[in-house]
Formats: sequence, C-alpha cells, structure tokens
Amino acid sequence: METFEEMSKEFKITSVTREDLEMRGFDTTNITDEQMERLAQKMCDDYLEQMFWISLDIIAEDIIGIPKKK
Repeated sequence: METFEEMSKEFKITSVTREDLEMRGFDTTNITDEQMERLAQKMCDDYLEQMFWISLDIIAEDIIGIPKKK
C-alpha cells in the first residue's frame, strides 16, 4: 500500500509567463507579479471547473493506459 506522501505527491501540469502573454499580443510592460498570480489562479480555477477531470480520465485511461479499479 502506498504512503500518504506517495499518494499526495504533486506533479506540475503547466505555468503561465509574461512571455505567454506577449506571444498572444498582450503588452506586459507594466504587468505586476500580483497580476500574474491572479491570472494564474483564475486560469487554474477555470481549468479545474471545465476540463481537468474529463481530460484526466481520457488521457490516463485511453492514452496512457492506466486501468480503473474494478
């Protein structure tokens, strides 16, 4: 049986940078770290609410081949 530490170990999915915004046409000249933190949190919330669980099921089972418990 896996330990709590093993079960709760986090693996990074993605991040957002000023360069990402620049590539999408945004002016980041005066953007603050606080604005970047807020953007990252809002993007995280949006992803978790809309796609995370659906994507997790599809990718884990269909693409990676991780079986579900019976």
